[in-house]
Order: sequence, then C-alpha cells, then structure tokens
Amino acid sequence: MPAIALDLLIIGMYFAIILGIGVHFSRRNANVADFALGGRSIPWWAVLASILASEISAGTFFGTPGEGFRLRNYTYAQLMVGYLLARLVVSAVFIPAYYKHNVVSIYEFLEIRFGPRTRRIASVVFLLTRSLASGSRLWVPTLLLVVIWNKINPDRPLGNWQQFWFTGAALVIISLLTAAYTAVGGIKAVIWTDVLQIAVLFGALGFAMWYLSGHIPGGWDNVKSHLTGPHDLALWQWQGDVPADTLWGKIKSVLETEYTVWAALFGSLFVTLATHGTDQDMVQRMLTAKNKRQSAVATILSGLADIPVTFAVLTIGILLAVYYGHVVDDPALPMAAGKPDHTRIFPYFVVDVMPGGLRGLVVAGVLATTMGSLGTAMNSLATSYCRDFHFRWFRTPEDDRTRVRMIKLATVGFTLVLIGVGLATAWVKAHHPELSIIGIILGSFGYTYGSLLGVFMVALFTRTRGNETGNPLAMIGGFIAVAILSNLPNDLWKMVAGGALYQNPAWLPVVEFPWRILIGTLVTVAIALCFKTPAIQQERNQ
Repeated sequence: MPAIALDLLIIGMYFAIILGIGVHFSRRNANVADFALGGRSIPWWAVLASILASEISAGTFFGTPGEGFRLRNYTYAQLMVGYLLARLVVSAVFIPAYYKHNVVSIYEFLEIRFGPRTRRIASVVFLLTRSLASGSRLWVPTLLLVVIWNKINPDRPLGNWQQFWFTGAALVIISLLTAAYTAVGGIKAVIWTDVLQIAVLFGALGFAMWYLSGHIPGGWDNVKSHLTGPHDLALWQWQGDVPADTLWGKIKSVLETEYTVWAALFGSLFVTLATHGTDQDMVQRMLTAKNKRQSAVATILSGLADIPVTFAVLTIGILLAVYYGHVVDDPALPMAAGKPDHTRIFPYFVVDVMPGGLRGLVVAGVLATTMGSLGTAMNSLATSYCRDFHFRWFRTPEDDRTRVRMIKLATVGFTLVLIGVGLATAWVKAHHPELSIIGIILGSFGYTYGSLLGVFMVALFTRTRGNETGNPLAMIGGFIAVAILSNLPNDLWKMVAGGALYQNPAWLPVVEFPWRILIGTLVTVAIALCFKTPAIQQERNQ
C-alpha cells in the first residue's frame, strides 16, 4: 500500500470512529442536564482524559515543540508548578461551590451570590473570549496542510492567498465534522471522543519522540554533547532576560520575561485558576463527574499528567534543534526572519522525514487536539448562551425536549461563529503575513479572564463585598490595566494603521502573558472590595 494511502486510511478510520461515538450517544440525552453535564455520570478517568484533550490544542502540539526548538531547554515546563497548585485550589474551593448550588452554567453561581447583572456580564466575557480564542485556533493546524502541499508540490508552493483558500476549506470541514458529533451526542460524545483523542495524541507524541531519537546517531549522549550553551537544557530561570541593577529594574525584567520561576509560582497559578475555575469550557467537563470528590481527583491528576506530556513535547523540540542543527543540513527548512521557523519545524519534520502510517498517526493526533478542544468549546458556548440568555429572553417552554433542541441549534450557531473567526484570522494573515495577529487572538483570554477570575474570587472568598454596581466597574478596571501593561492599544493600532499609537514611559513594563491574568485579577478584586453586598443579598446567601 502506498505511504499516502496508508496515511489517509488511518485518518479516515479516526473520523469514522468519532462520528460513530456521536451517533451512539445521540439518543441518551433526555434533558438539559444529560446534554450539558452527561447526567453527572462520567467516570473520573474519562473526565481526566477530557481535561487533557481540552488543554492540549493544536497550538500546543506544534507550539510547545517550537519552544523547545527555540530555547533548547525546559524552562517552559516551570509553568507546571503554578498549574498544579491552581488545581488544588480549584478542587478545594471552586468545584464544591458549583456542586453545592447544582449549576449547569457556572455563571449561575454569580447570580446567586450577586445578582443577574454580574452573571450576564461574566457570561458575555466568556462567550466573546472563548469564541475568539477557539475560532482563531482553527487556523493553527492548517499549517500542517500547507507544509504537506509544499512538500508534494515543491515547484508550485502556495502563495498567501492560495493558503487562505486552502486552509479555509480545511478548517470549515474540520469544524462541521466536530459540530456533527457535538450537536448530536452532547457532552457525553465530546468526553468519550476526547478519551479516544488523547490516546491518539499520546501515541503520536510517543512515536514522534522514538522515531526522532532514532535518527540522531549516538542517542541522547550525543544530543547533550551539542547542547553546551549557558541556558541549554536548563529547567529553572530565576532572573529576567534583561540584566538590571535596581530592585524595580529586576522586577520589570521578570514581568517582561515569559518563563521564570516567579512566573511559574504566581503568574501561571492565576492563569490556571481562571481557565480551570471560571471558564465554562473547562469547568463544564469537570461537572460531569459523579460527585465533587471524583471531579477533584480528575482535576488534580490532570495536572500531574501534564508534566510528562510537557516534557515530552519540549524534548521533541530539543531533539529537532540538534537534528537540524548538527545532523542534517536541509536547505528546504522553513525559514522566518533569516532563521528556522520554530512554529513550523515539527510539522515539517513529520511530513518530510516520518514514514507513511506513522505520519498519518501524527496527523490524526493533530486533528484529535483540534477537535477535542473545539468540541467542548462548541458545547460550552451553546450551554452558557442558552442557560444565561436564551431561556430567559425567549421564555423557552420547560419541556426538556424543546430545551435540548435549542442547545443543539445553538451549537450549530456557534460553529458558524467559530468558522467565521477562523476564516477572518486566515484572511488577515494572508493579507498581512507580517502581522503577529495570532499571538493577540490566541492570548485573548489573558486580557479578559483576570476580570472574570477577580469577580469569582470576591464571590467565593468573601460574604459581604461586591455588588451589581461595583462588579462591572471592577471588571472594566481590570481589563484596562492589563490592556495598558500589555501594550494592547499599540498592537491593535499597528494592525489597523501601522506604527505606534503612543509611547509607554520607559519605567512601565510591557508584561508577558503569564502575568496578565494575575494583574487583571488583583485590580478587579481591589475595586470590587470597595463595594458592599446589600444586606438582603447577604441574607439570601446564608
């Protein structure tokens, strides 16, 4: 069997299985709780697999090996410290509160604590941010398709606009296939396909590492002989990238550096509190467990499982740095700004070096990460919209069949929204290939989720602070603080008109992504604490 035919067979079998899972669960959604939470009957190990599948997107699949290739070390893995600590807090505080109040959309909890306005604003923040983040991620796995095309047709490489049409068609097909099993089978179909997808992903990563290491003579000992730089193979980084003499200079340098011990302890702690405690996309799968104890077990173990996965993908990147830097001199290597393009180095290796069949497994792994995160995004967006808005605005009949049908229609609607965002991202990149729009959109949750986490923390850790007037002001304040400190206005203006809108003073840091949610949270909490919860609302919460 030709190599390409074997690849296509493996990918085809993968699609057939996940669509079959969706059909299998299509008749097991008797009510909204079944469709959105699986009747709270999912075993903890399946919830664990689903959490991992959601966390490991195609951006992670390609981006993290790219970080290993670029840095030639493991400093990215420092962030796992905060990720694990945050899961302990989420399991001890957030999850018990959601189970106690039996919520389907977690923003219902904010209405119980504060009132309907806070709930609606928080839900809107989630709907907008998740749509932008998940929609833009659709563009990332299509990089692999471009690499495949250019490899098969070296004399006819795709231009920018040809890439747009080619990748646009691919992301539409992937989205529609994901919507098919998500809308038909609900969260049960999403979780059980996630179990399959995480197995495919682990297989792909394992085979990629084994195959790559086998193509470097001398094995790991020879790899280490080529990694003798001052930061090569480092795990911890205490100081920022820019040396400084003053205390504020050192703090500023740390805030402007992506991967340090401080970012791991504090920055990534708040990132994970937000993504795993206040994001309907992630929390909804946690709430499918039979009880809060099993949910906590799945959440904490997912943090432990993240550690070997992260080290594996970083190791792939480091091996690629040695392979293309000291073993193979490949003139066709994808380049960017005069040096190898770390974002495309892993997909290039997959297409150029791996044999048929194994290559198909890795492509299926990429599709698995894309569809795993996309399916839960569709389901959570539809659930949040219907529970927080549609069922209240349009007075949908109380019968379960009608409500489940509405959530299914909303799933299709948000599929179109995500496709639109994905196509817009691809269009802007085709029209302005020099722009770094992906970083802005993929990191969109960093600008808004600090505000979201701040309100939840006031709700969970206080009983008398925060109200319907102060909470919106606090969330706006948190967003403005992060926008200024991350230089967002200048970045957006550069995308639209080119050049800088204004110049930040030299003493003001431009913070990297691990710090943005922490800053937004602290500002939001500080403002919200200035407002007292009305006495009547305090009595209701007793």
